[in-house]
Formats: sequence, C-alpha cells, structure tokens
Amino acid sequence: MGDTSHPADALELQDPHRWIQGHQGHDDYTSTSGGLEGSAVPPEHAVSALPTWNQNKANVFKTFSTFSAFIIMGANDAAYGALIPYLEQYYHITYLVVSLVFLSPLVGYVASAALNNLVHVHFGQRGVALIGPACHLIAYVVIALHPPYPALVLVFILAGFGNGLLDAGWNAHVGNLANANEVLGFLHGFYGLGAVLSPLIATAMITRADLMWYTFYYIMIGAAALELATSVASFWPETGSKYRSTNGTEHSQNKGATREALKKRVTWVAAMFLLVYVGIEVALGGWIVTFMIRVRNGDPFGAGISATGFWLGITAGRVILGFVTPRVGEDISIVLYLVGATVCQLLFWLIPSFVGGSIAVAFVGFFLGPLFPAAVVAVTKLLPKHMHVPAIGFAAAFGGGGATVLPFGVGAIAQRAGVQVLQPVIVAMLVLATSLWAIGMPRIKRGADDDRLGRMTAAGKRAGRKISRRCAAFV
Repeated sequence: MGDTSHPADALELQDPHRWIQGHQGHDDYTSTSGGLEGSAVPPEHAVSALPTWNQNKANVFKTFSTFSAFIIMGANDAAYGALIPYLEQYYHITYLVVSLVFLSPLVGYVASAALNNLVHVHFGQRGVALIGPACHLIAYVVIALHPPYPALVLVFILAGFGNGLLDAGWNAHVGNLANANEVLGFLHGFYGLGAVLSPLIATAMITRADLMWYTFYYIMIGAAALELATSVASFWPETGSKYRSTNGTEHSQNKGATREALKKRVTWVAAMFLLVYVGIEVALGGWIVTFMIRVRNGDPFGAGISATGFWLGITAGRVILGFVTPRVGEDISIVLYLVGATVCQLLFWLIPSFVGGSIAVAFVGFFLGPLFPAAVVAVTKLLPKHMHVPAIGFAAAFGGGGATVLPFGVGAIAQRAGVQVLQPVIVAMLVLATSLWAIGMPRIKRGADDDRLGRMTAAGKRAGRKISRRCAAFV
C-alpha cells in the first residue's frame, strides 16, 4: 500500500522538462520500476523552470533583437497619423480615401494569423526573424519611391504581414520567459518608444526641414535593414525541427495546434479584446494630429508633439505598470487600467483646451500601455504550452486587424461628420473592451505558480520518506 499511495508524487522528482508541454491534468500514467524511472504521460502538477531573458548571451541577444523589432513596429504604426495630413495634400484625396492606408494592412494581418503556426513548424523562429523584417524592408523601399496611391495602399499589406508575424512570434517567445509581465512590459515599451520617435521625427522633417513626407521612410529603410541583420543573427539556430522538439509534439500534431487553440474560449476572447484594444490605440494615435489641428486649432508641430505625448504615455505605462500587474493580477489590473483610460479620455473629450487635451491623452496612453502584454500573459496562464504560439499568434494577428479596421472606420465617419467623432468612438470602444475582458475572459487563479511549487516540495518530501523506508527495510 505504501508503494502505490502516491505514485504521481514520486514522478514529481523526475526532471520536469521531460513532461511540461502544457498538458492540463492527466489522471492516468504508466511507469516502470515502481514509478521511479519515467512516464509516458506527465503528472498533473509537473512544472518547468522557465528560461530567463539574461541566463546566457544567446538569450540576451534574442531579447534585444525582439526589442529592436518592436521599435520598428511602433514606428511603422505611429507614422500613419503624423503623415495623414501630408498624404491628403500630396495625393489630393479625402478622409475616406486616405483611411485606406489603415485598412490595407488588415490583409497582411489576416495572412499572418493563418500562416504563423505554419512558419514556426517548418522554419522555426528563424523563419519569423527572416520573413518579418524582410517584409518591412521591401515595403519601406517601395514607399520611399512614393508610388501612385493605389500602389502605396497595396504595399502596406506587406508591412502589415511583417508586423503581424513578428507581433505573434515575439509575444509568444517573450511570454514564455520567466517574469513575463515585466519583460513583456519592456518589449511593448520599445514598441511605444518607436511610436514616440516616429511622429516626432516625421513631423520635424516635414515642418522644420521642409522635406517631403516620403523622406521619413529613408530612415525606416536603414532601421529595417538593421532589424533584419540582428534578428537573423540571434534566431538563426532556432529552426523548425528545434521548435517541434522543444514543444514536444510531432509535426502532424503541431499542424493541428491552431485548430485546437481556436476551439478555446480564451483564444477568441483574447483575439476580440486585442482587436478592440489595438484599434483604440492606433485610431487615437493615428487621428490625434488631425484632431488637434482641425478641432483644437493647434499648429502642425504642436499637434505632432501631442501625438508624441500619447505614445510616450503608452511607453511609460508599459514599463512602470508592467511591475504592478503581476502583483495585482491580470484580471483586476486590466479592468482598472481600462477604467482609468476611460476617465482620461472623457477629460480629453470634454476639456476644450489644446494643452489640457494633450495632457489628458498622454494619461490615456499611460493606462492603455500595459494592456497588450498583460493579455498575452493571461493567455499563457490559461492555455497549455503547446497552444501558446498558435493562440497568441492568432490573437495578436487578429488584434492587429484592429489597427486597420477602427482607424479606417473613424476616417469613414469623419468624412461625413468631421474628425470630432474620434472622441465618442474611442469612449465607446473603451467600454466595449472593459466588458469583453470582465465578462468573457475566464478567471485566473491567483498564486497558481506558488501552489504548484508548494505541491512539488511536499511531493518531494513524501517521496524521500518512502525511499528512506525502503532502504531501511532492505537493510
């Protein structure tokens, strides 16, 4: 009886790296040598020590290459808003037509959502590191040639595909590191850094140096070339076979991981939440320059600075509140951040002041900042590991569609009612995001990691006592 009362406890002493592939609660298993030699199925509470971002030089290099990629992604997304007034003038187009630069990347995001897991399975993270930055580089070269407007709209599809693939891949990669909330906060903080610099540089080049709008993309070409070099160098060893081996599944199983993830409520709620959240972020950042010029009567450079303040708030929120989120818990903190953003957005709407509005929108950005990384961490806690890449990839790419749909919708409505419609639309979307998270997302058990570690310690003690009894009986 003593030998079989806690068979799983004995198995807990084995190296958990052999088993932890995200399986959730297995009741049956097979073993040899009295349950001490191995198992075909992992025990219910087996856990693995997560890798840290700085445990070796390779991890440090990978982490900083993902940071550099997110700078490019942030600069890419934030540039639209700063350039919209000048695209209108250069191409002689309306609000509705210029809004197509927001909508066209949707095709790229959808394609990346469909192909993300396939790229990982066949090419690993090496494929993401090569394809994503290459899409950026090609797109920026074409944009810098200032082609006819229809061609410009089409090439933004390629930029959207690169963003979607990198967004999914690097969120999943960093989300599986130790202290994921904090590291993801820095990752998305670098996105915010790119978004801060992009409108500031573009506006200064156009209004202060009297350069054409497309000269900004000369800088983006150089940045994308550097991104390609660093990403490929750091992730070159991460092949498709290594990805399949690390995730512990056969190729045929891996191909079905996306279908399995899409059957989960968590995946769809996260995708819808990120769709609304990213839409809020890019619509506000994209139209704020036009709003501040035409509604608040600001000058072009000052309006560009207000957009910079918004993205600076996002950057600060991701870094600072990234340390608050794990202490409060993703469930509560995301709702609190959304309430804070809604209050600040109402102030931005109701205070008819250029300076007051600029301050309020910066605080909107501050509270919006940590939402994306917190949602990614929540998904990793609620789904098994082998679903992380397809689930996060789908949710991130689907959410990226919000960067196209909502800003385009604002432009379409503004064509008829004026750009002041930005304010009520953003408030309504903030309320929708709060409802989606509070009602739709399953609750995350607080202290689950500590509970698992505690059970492992107790299991180890029990197994040690059993082994001691066996040795004493043998002697």
